[in-house]
Parts: sequence; structure tokens; C-alpha cells
Amino acid sequence: MFTGIIEALGKVVALEREGTNVHITIESSIAHELKVDQSVAHDGICLTVVACDARTHTVTAIEETLQRTAIGLWAPGRLVNLERAMPANGRLDGHIVQGHVDATGICTGIEARHGSHYVHFEYEPRPEHLLVDKGSICINGVSLTVVSPEDHRFSVAIIPYTWQHTNFHQLREGERVNLEFDIIGKYIARHLAVYGVRREE
Repeated sequence: MFTGIIEALGKVVALEREGTNVHITIESSIAHELKVDQSVAHDGICLTVVACDARTHTVTAIEETLQRTAIGLWAPGRLVNLERAMPANGRLDGHIVQGHVDATGICTGIEARHGSHYVHFEYEPRPEHLLVDKGSICINGVSLTVVSPEDHRFSVAIIPYTWQHTNFHQLREGERVNLEFDIIGKYIARHLAVYGVRREE
């Protein structure tokens, strides 16, 4: 489990294809603290460390991950939001994040407002993709608060610290991002889909 609070920015330094898989090597300030088999969220995608040294670590993205997330668009030099799994005795400073991307969205606009930024997104709506005004959404691994949600669009407000210490400061209009919807909303949607129909019958 993760919290959506980014620990460090990593930089993609190499990508190597092997069949339908892609091995991704990332340089970061936390590489020396990682170990093989450890789970790390990369832009909100939970991936397993398969190799590491004092400067870099490597993860493998399988075909399913490449199809369901924006990871297939990564290239050397890209900055990636990194978060290690939450320790059992840690504080939940963000919200419950599984590292399982539900969908991708498109950035449709960025507005600078007195140092902070309002960022707008669109996505393909599905019944299980529930959004609540002032509720939680995970975008590229960052825990954020939903503003003005509609059927297929929403916005977030990003404070200067988050803007500078995540890869949001490199986000551009038209760019694809990873979305993980709030787990409580997903369970509610699933409950209604299954038990709501049964009650009607």
C-alpha cells in the first residue's frame, strides 16, 4: 500500500525491450536504500525492483502494464515520481493508494494562480470511476484533492511545494497521466453494481 506522498524524483536512464516486456532503469537519490523484490510506485504504478546499485534501480513493465498505463510513453530523461510502500507504523499523510492504475487521463489545461496551479484533466468515464468534490484522486502517484468533478473531467489544485517536488512541473497540455481512483469509491460502485441489481430483481 502507498499513500500518494512522493519521496523522490527519479530519472529514466535506460529502457531495454525483451519480448513484450520493458526493463526500465532509473537513477534516484533513494536507489541506495532499495533492495531486490521491493515494491516501489513509479508515477503511481506499483513495480518490483529486479536489480539495484548505489545509484540506480531497474524494474520490469509487462505487456499488461504497458497497455493500461502511460509507461509505454516514457523515454530516457523523463522524471518519475517515486514512493516506497508505506511502513506498517507510518502515518497515512495522503490517502490509501494501491499502485494499481485504473485508467489514463489527458491533461487539458494548466492555469497558474498566484504561485499555485490548477490543472484540468479528462478521462473515459466508467461506472466504477467515481469522483467526489473534495475527494481523493491519485495522479501519476500523487495524492490530490478533486475539484469540480463532472462526468468525464475534473481539476486539481497543486500547491507550490508539490509542483516543484514532483514531475508536475514538467507536465504539458495533451500529456497522458496515470489515474487511480479512490478505493472506497470503487468498492461502493462494485457493491451497487452487484447488490443493487439483486435488490431490483
